[in-house]
Amino acid sequence: MLSVWWDIKGVIHYEMLDNNQTINANLYCEQLRHLETVLSQKQASLVNRKGVTSHHDNVRPHTAQLTKTLLEELGWEILSHPPYSPDLAPSDYHLFRGLQNYFDGLRLTREETEKELDSCFGSKSTE
Repeated sequence: MLSVWWDIKGVIHYEMLDNNQTINANLYCEQLRHLETVLSQKQASLVNRKGVTSHHDNVRPHTAQLTKTLLEELGWEILSHPPYSPDLAPSDYHLFRGLQNYFDGLRLTREETEKELDSCFGSKSTE
């Protein structure tokens, strides 16, 4: 599984999960802490005067109390996502479709996949 955070300029951060690993609130919060580190190191320009504004859907790891508490501590604004709105998943249209085309027909190891992701995401970045 691939978790990706991106903006109009390109991919900010991504993490690959181990095979058969699923996201729960603890893992999602760990990923958000990694993202916070990346934002503070590489992307200070992405943090506006009001802080980080983000969007995610309403799956349990995103709406868990642990996640809500962390987001409040970080001071991040989360845009609301109406229930049952799969059409509001921009990654499905703007990111994953391109990845599907990029990786179509390839059989790669995890290391090869990470290298290809770096290459693919690097080619889409405007930084």
